[in-house]
Amino acid sequence: MDRRQLLKQGTMAAAAFAFSRDLFAREVERNFIAPDIIADVIKLSSNENPHGPSPKARKAMMEMVNRSNRYPWEITTQLREKIAAKYDLTKDHITVGAGSSELLGVVSLMAALQKGNAVAPDPTFRLWMPAARNVGLPIKLVPLTESKETDLQRMKDSMDSDTKMVYICNPGNPTSNIIPANELELFIKDIAPKCIILLDEAYTEFSDEPTMAKLVNDYPNLVIAKTFSKIYGMAGARAGFALAHPTTIQKMNSLQPWANAGISSVTLAGAIASLDDQEFVTHCKKENEKAKNIFYAALNKAGMPYLQSHTSFVYFNTAPFGKDVRKLLEENNIIGCRTFEDGSTWRRLSIGTTEEMKKVAEALTA
Repeated sequence: MDRRQLLKQGTMAAAAFAFSRDLFAREVERNFIAPDIIADVIKLSSNENPHGPSPKARKAMMEMVNRSNRYPWEITTQLREKIAAKYDLTKDHITVGAGSSELLGVVSLMAALQKGNAVAPDPTFRLWMPAARNVGLPIKLVPLTESKETDLQRMKDSMDSDTKMVYICNPGNPTSNIIPANELELFIKDIAPKCIILLDEAYTEFSDEPTMAKLVNDYPNLVIAKTFSKIYGMAGARAGFALAHPTTIQKMNSLQPWANAGISSVTLAGAIASLDDQEFVTHCKKENEKAKNIFYAALNKAGMPYLQSHTSFVYFNTAPFGKDVRKLLEENNIIGCRTFEDGSTWRRLSIGTTEEMKKVAEALTA
């Protein structure tokens, strides 16, 4: 059996996991792809930074290994202070966790304890939703507009007296669309007095849109989740943080078994070093744009419309292409193309290196 057949079998077996990106990635990599061909696979499924952690972060993490026999209380405080300085806040405005996903879960638990519902756009980042429902937080899903934008007015209209949380991902995932800063700020100011607003800013570093961090002091119901997984290239290291009013941070910490303890000392060291490596962040942003432009050119040539991306992924419509894009890419050892909308021809693909996206382009335009 040749390599292409092995991969084909693996991706067919993985189809059952199409709506769970983490399960899909884990099962494909561990169970379905033969070890000798893993190096040949281009993985573009989870919006990971293809350039890895910054050189400074790698060095800091390796040096911290020898000190990882000690609890990282002081290092955790150092990271919180460094994050606070970046956003002109105090360490009391910051809590950290094992990726922003952990903190999304903590906030949804906080909302569930208030015995109500949540409102979120659809499609959006969903990983936190099953656990939220399991702890008693039903979620009202609000369709995007025809242009795949978050419908803020319809989200307002979907709220009722029992709404305890509104979730927004900006820039959006999977669409990569942005809510203009002035519109988002007005929405927050209108909604924040009524319930928790959980604002997921996982991808703001890829765009020129500002963070809403300036609002957390005036609006205690606003929680902003951010991550080291994307532009900083530390998805596997698991580091995230939330910005909120100190009283809200205290409530979040009370729902953690041990406040701020979700990150290892090794990862903490890498996160601290990453914040000092702006040169690497700038490099990744520029390379991301170059790679996106290669993909755009291929999509244009193939006749597939797409949304202009403000992130490290692209949402595109495969309908005019007339072929199964996912199957075509998988036949070329490229995995990760998938849909987020039942019955839709729209697909998301993460952006890899320029060389990886050239291979994507070749597969689509051959």
